Amino acid sequence: MPAGRLTDVPGFRVGHWTDADAGTGCTVIIPPPGTIGAVDVRGGGASTRELELLAPLSGDREVTALLLTGGSAFGLAAADGVMRWCEEQGLGIDTGAARVPVVPAAVIYDLGISGNARRPGPQEGHAACVAASAAPHDVGSVGAGTGATVGKILGQRGWCKGGLGAASAHLLDGATVAVIVVVNAFGDVFDERGQVIAGAWDAHRGFVRAPSYVLEAPPEHPRLGDGEHTTLVCVATDAVLSKIEAGQVARMAQTGIARAIAPVHTPLDGDVAFCLATGTESSSAFIVGVVAGDLAAQAVRTAVRQATALRGVPTGAERSLRTSSPDRLAHHGEE
Repeated sequence: MPAGRLTDVPGFRVGHWTDADAGTGCTVIIPPPGTIGAVDVRGGGASTRELELLAPLSGDREVTALLLTGGSAFGLAAADGVMRWCEEQGLGIDTGAARVPVVPAAVIYDLGISGNARRPGPQEGHAACVAASAAPHDVGSVGAGTGATVGKILGQRGWCKGGLGAASAHLLDGATVAVIVVVNAFGDVFDERGQVIAGAWDAHRGFVRAPSYVLEAPPEHPRLGDGEHTTLVCVATDAVLSKIEAGQVARMAQTGIARAIAPVHTPLDGDVAFCLATGTESSSAFIVGVVAGDLAAQAVRTAVRQATALRGVPTGAERSLRTSSPDRLAHHGEE
């Protein structure tokens, strides 16, 4: 499937606020009015806001905006800025007395790379909304993916840079499916052939392959921490889906994450998947979900392949290059 962006789905806008110096950021997704939403939580340490509004039995169907942000639980404050922007635009559910925006949010823990120097707040959330556009959005070390890292089993000394990725596909029935991910996983990221492309790095062994390492030796880092590692996913589609079907698509998107990240959905991760559906094209939840899984895996790989080094944390490509032959190093200009 070709690479793409979440904004390939008609009516969606995406905006980033990025602070590369502090190593943090946030990303807002603004769907067309009337878009329904659902959620699937797999990680054992999710940090979120307004998720109950996306539960199958919730009466609220419309999602005004979705916020993905750095800053750990502190970053949830950025949703206040998103709500303020939505109110300024007259967006939200009409309650009679006011229009109340529905803004679910989920965070990643990036305080380790940022040194807690700055966290997204209301001003930053508002700025991401102002920057939102239907044009193709940036990927890599931007927005909520700015301070993301992967491969945590050896602690900070073995980290690789994570990031934000996206992918999309147009279906034969006329519907469009797109995925955006923020990859801040405890586990390693694997390519299509099962090779590590970003993950825990040892100076003598190279990539240690975390799933194998846990069988060979106990994790060396003295404090792994709960909920400090997260992969966030949002599936966007113009397919006609019920709220329950949207939840099934979100669940199927999680399978794509598991194809590209291992270990994943652990008690140490805060993995959350959303699905937003505008309901303008006929399709089936089965087809949309299958495609969403493939796109999610592709988006995860794009996130780390497009990531740039930040605050001393190299990318997977930079880690791998360090074990290259002299000829290859010369080819890359790193003699």
